Amino acid sequence: MSAYLIRRFFQMVLVVFLSAVASYTLLNFAPGGPLAGLGQVSQSARFRITEEDIARIRQYFELDLVLPVRFSRWFIGEPRGPLSIAGHEFFSGLVVGCRIPVQENVLDNKGSYVTRTVGCKEDVTLGDLVGRRTSRGVLFFDFGLSWTTMRDRPVSVLLLSRLPNTLRLLGIELILSLIIGIPLGIYSAVKQYSRFDYFFTTMAFMGSSMPTFFFGILMILFFSVIPKIAGLPYLPPGSAEAVRDYIIPWVGTIKAGSLADQILHVILPCLVLVFVSVSGWSRFIRASMLDVLRQDYVRTARAKGLTERVVIIKHALRNALIPFVTIIVFSLPGLFGGALITETVFSWPGMGRLYVQALGNSDYPVNMAILFITAVLTVIATLMRDVLYTVVDPRIRFN
Repeated sequence: MSAYLIRRFFQMVLVVFLSAVASYTLLNFAPGGPLAGLGQVSQSARFRITEEDIARIRQYFELDLVLPVRFSRWFIGEPRGPLSIAGHEFFSGLVVGCRIPVQENVLDNKGSYVTRTVGCKEDVTLGDLVGRRTSRGVLFFDFGLSWTTMRDRPVSVLLLSRLPNTLRLLGIELILSLIIGIPLGIYSAVKQYSRFDYFFTTMAFMGSSMPTFFFGILMILFFSVIPKIAGLPYLPPGSAEAVRDYIIPWVGTIKAGSLADQILHVILPCLVLVFVSVSGWSRFIRASMLDVLRQDYVRTARAKGLTERVVIIKHALRNALIPFVTIIVFSLPGLFGGALITETVFSWPGMGRLYVQALGNSDYPVNMAILFITAVLTVIATLMRDVLYTVVDPRIRFN
């Protein structure tokens, strides 16, 4: 067991590193970014942006450094300057970027002019990195500063401000989904081809196939907009809590930030997530139970005269939960990453909405922090899955 854990630890480190490299590279090559639109602004009559202005912006966002150096400074906080040994500096003049690139407009294959970099007017060396602002690296739990969402504020502060809302929403959703989905899947498998099974299967297919954003909009329409117009009790359509007191017909005044206010705000997004999760999880449990109920040891347990309840719970359910462990443990990264679509539809101030906002604002430090932590939680969940397999099924052993 110890040898397996050590081997898996090194595999996890390698997977996290490769995922960080891939995510960082793809995000930096994505369209947009801090310099998007500066070319049009510099040509306008009202604003004049010089090469020095663009150079300062590039330096502020470290876009003047080559990609491997930027990634190294983000990942481990190095290099911060020349290599220093016994008070002597080495490689101080090593070129690691371009402060002012030389560009020209050329015709592409479609006959349009595009800007292409053809050289560098001023290089950036390792010596120029001395005194530059940089983080200690994500490996040391320093995710840098936010570019736009909370300008010049630590990314960790921004994440901690949104994480409780996501944990509250998805924690409630996870508990309710397990309480509802597992019994529904078991009963549907035991009562296969019954009226309940057909009804349950139809509802499960609807929940699995309906787009989350569409279902969320329907919930807002039927439980918030229409009842409010009709003067009936309604549920708040968005956010985690109100900014001021409000009155709900037949209920009374709800104070902003109170427990009642928070409960009312969490109902709609939680219902959407629970309906979708229950549809998927219950179908998975049903299929797993049907496969187990056909096994010989279940027939043997019934032939021994055991009650149907003991056969289902003690013999069938435990083995049916083996593949279900995979879904459970991979909910761990989801608890951190949030529900992107649902949080956006309901304006829920959680991690999912934060990721969408940061992506739209080209706030790469925030995006990379969320992606990196999600990758770490994913490999941890994978290890937890393998360990839990041995608990659920004693026949499984590690070499």
